[in-house]
Amino acid sequence: QVQLVESGGGLVQAGGSLRLSCAASGDTFSTYVMGWFRQAPGKVREFVAVISGDGTVTHAGDSVKGRITISRDKGKNTVYLQMTSLKPEDTAIYYCAADSGQFVKLSAWRTGNLGSWGQGTQVTVSS
Repeated sequence: QVQLVESGGGLVQAGGSLRLSCAASGDTFSTYVMGWFRQAPGKVREFVAVISGDGTVTHAGDSVKGRITISRDKGKNTVYLQMTSLKPEDTAIYYCAADSGQFVKLSAWRTGNLGSWGQGTQVTVSS
């Protein structure tokens, strides 16, 4: 089990950039696939991006593809989500998640059936 704490959310103008961080603690001796979801009020939870345990494989959701970069710093047990060209429709609570293992199980990341979740950080993009 790993604990996740997100940070870096806030208010940004449309077209701007933002970098979210997810710091892991607890059982960081194990290998975890880590990634991000988001959910806006009245909307379904949406997959954003995921990165494999060794950081070599990434996937991104269609709505953000080309505008985000997910990366991880193994030494700091931290995953980053760098977002650019932000749009008002990117406004949501962004949640970090983790699942035990080295490789991405896409079905689990599509359904959200994952081992650990953070509390979320609010991202608001103004026009």
